Amino acid sequence: MAARAGVSIATVSRALRDSELVAAPTRRRVRKVAEELRFRPSRAGRALAEGTHAANGIVFPDLSGPYYAEVVLGYEEVVAELGRSVLILATNGRANAEEAVLELAGRVDGMVIMGRTVPDRVVARIADTGLPLVLLARTPVGLVDTVTADNERSARELTAHLLGHGHRTFAFLGDPGESPDVAGRYAGFRAALADGGLGVPEPTPCVFDVGAGYVAARTLLSGDRPDALVCANDEVALGALRAAEDLGLSVPGDLALTGWDDIMAAHYARLTTVDQSMRVLGATAARWLDERIQGAPTQARRSVLPTRLVVRTSCGVHESGGTT
Repeated sequence: MAARAGVSIATVSRALRDSELVAAPTRRRVRKVAEELRFRPSRAGRALAEGTHAANGIVFPDLSGPYYAEVVLGYEEVVAELGRSVLILATNGRANAEEAVLELAGRVDGMVIMGRTVPDRVVARIADTGLPLVLLARTPVGLVDTVTADNERSARELTAHLLGHGHRTFAFLGDPGESPDVAGRYAGFRAALADGGLGVPEPTPCVFDVGAGYVAARTLLSGDRPDALVCANDEVALGALRAAEDLGLSVPGDLALTGWDDIMAAHYARLTTVDQSMRVLGATAARWLDERIQGAPTQARRSVLPTRLVVRTSCGVHESGGTT
């Protein structure tokens, strides 16, 4: 087919993907020949012709829980449309996480790195090789594209809503030092309390799962308990809800409780939370990475995706008697 079109095999591959690296008349000529020959490109053959891997990589802190599953779904939907495969690496529990990420970088055409999976110096080292990179849910590193969700503004709004219920003693369940997302949520929480003239409690460290939320909340609520417990995500909040019930406390009667993410279980638990479009996070990272792989001449991009406060009954009852 390449000979008939009068171009190289690599040009055929790029033309059939409508790459702007190939002139429009050449793309039209190649497509015409492909139609005449009823040609259907092989992904493996295309990768071989172009000296690529036909695969993208994505590095997660963990793969357990609905949050990561939704991000993966959004990411995979896009790369499937692009005819590429995905190599996924979770760094949780790996003693050699840095080496594993560097090894993956040599097997893919581009990579998304999520959260604090590896230090900034490792990101910079990979970026210096010229491998297309996108950072997801972490602070920017150099000139690498970065996609995040709006954490601080919505956390401030959430905490202000709790203050509007009359709550005056608070606790925060989550570890800002382990997650840029949690750091943003704690910053918004802290700012709202300062606006209200209240002291800011130190966060109670807790990883992102139901069991950890249960243990941390049970310890916290067994002592001088707060009016309101703000949790770093919905899974932690669901664990805290079970701990409160086991201690004989009612939510919201004895304790206001909030989460983050708006996972399906939050609907049934009537949990006040913050909705962030997890699939959009993954999809945006996948599209941006593909544009980098295709050689799009753009400056470093920064996108902060919007989030939305979702008020349900776990945060309390207003003076009018209605729940919001």
